[in-house]
Amino acid sequence: MKIGVISDTHGWIDPAVYEYFAVVDEIWHAGDAGNADVITALEKFRPLRAVWGNVDGTDVRMATKEYLFFRAGLKNVLIIHIGGYPGRYAPRALALIRELKPDIFVCGHSHIAKVIFDKTHEMLCINPGSAGRTGIHKVMTMLRFVIEGEKISDMEVIEFGNRGRTRGQ
Repeated sequence: MKIGVISDTHGWIDPAVYEYFAVVDEIWHAGDAGNADVITALEKFRPLRAVWGNVDGTDVRMATKEYLFFRAGLKNVLIIHIGGYPGRYAPRALALIRELKPDIFVCGHSHIAKVIFDKTHEMLCINPGSAGRTGIHKVMTMLRFVIEGEKISDMEVIEFGNRGRTRGQ
């Protein structure tokens, strides 16, 4: 199963998302979609698992959940928007990590792409950075990887444009 991970679109989808995610089986959106149109467009394109973020209004919150916990391959996955990273988890995220014991933890919010293995909680932490035009980031990013049973492979951080500019500008 090939996965595309995206976050912090803030109401806009760059056309590059469709290009790079054309090969994925499923998209995971880690919050701050910005509006329900983003959720709807991604759902029409590929199967979508999405959580709401701190900038999302009622329309997005009604179409998504605060967090998701599910299996992908033989891995347990937890997605929440405000998560943090090893040694610096947000309180709500840490409580869920301790309770659910995911193998893969996905979050957004920071606008900083990171892939880190947390030895303490024995899980892979993934933040795709930001695919939106607004925020602190300079380059838009997203991730792709493969899950086959117990194996996670082919992790790619995709940089696809300067913040505030669309491709071709």
